[in-house]
Amino acid sequence: VVWATLDKSKGRAAIKSFIVPREHPGVTVERLEHKLGIKASDTAAIRFDNVRIPKENLLGSPDVNVEKGFAGVMETFDNTRPVVAGMAVGIARAALEELRKILTDAGIDISYDKPAHAQSAAAAEFLRMEADWESGYLLTLRSAWQADNKIPNSKEASMGKAKAARVASDITLKTVELAGTAGYSEQALLEKWARDSKILDIFEGTQQIQQLVVARRLLGLSSAELK
Repeated sequence: VVWATLDKSKGRAAIKSFIVPREHPGVTVERLEHKLGIKASDTAAIRFDNVRIPKENLLGSPDVNVEKGFAGVMETFDNTRPVVAGMAVGIARAALEELRKILTDAGIDISYDKPAHAQSAAAAEFLRMEADWESGYLLTLRSAWQADNKIPNSKEASMGKAKAARVASDITLKTVELAGTAGYSEQALLEKWARDSKILDIFEGTQQIQQLVVARRLLGLSSAELK
């Protein structure tokens, strides 16, 4: 899927999405990128050389709504950010469950009845991470529910994505630390999840972008008024 403009004179309002097959004449995959994580998903540099596609490859309406402008394109993120947040929640949950098994096998008891200060440092840290995970999980559920029910969720989508992505990065790195050699070894998945989680804090908008979106919604300001 490629974003391109239908009419340069109308600015960003004319930006639309198009399907461009990889085998299409003029499309060349220059190279595959070597990455820290998500290696199962290819990231590539692609070159277009005088590529022409049929009008049927346009996704959505060809009409240009100047009044709505680029905001229509950006609304796509209101649906994709909850998805990324869901990925973050899932990775963090998997890391917590793996760490729970490792700690239990090591004889460390994690109790939900005792206060954290009455437990071992590792158990107390586990409980703190689980509470942090819960907040990201609930924000993600809310934004996803709003998207499913066609309720405006720009603020909530950014809040959920910002929280869940940061939680995933923090939790996966901490589980590597608490698991010791098992966390750093490639024989377990903890180190992989720690590498994979970082991109979730970057694509679909970084922390700074999410905070900017939330601030605009809370203050009722446009992108031109708050940059």
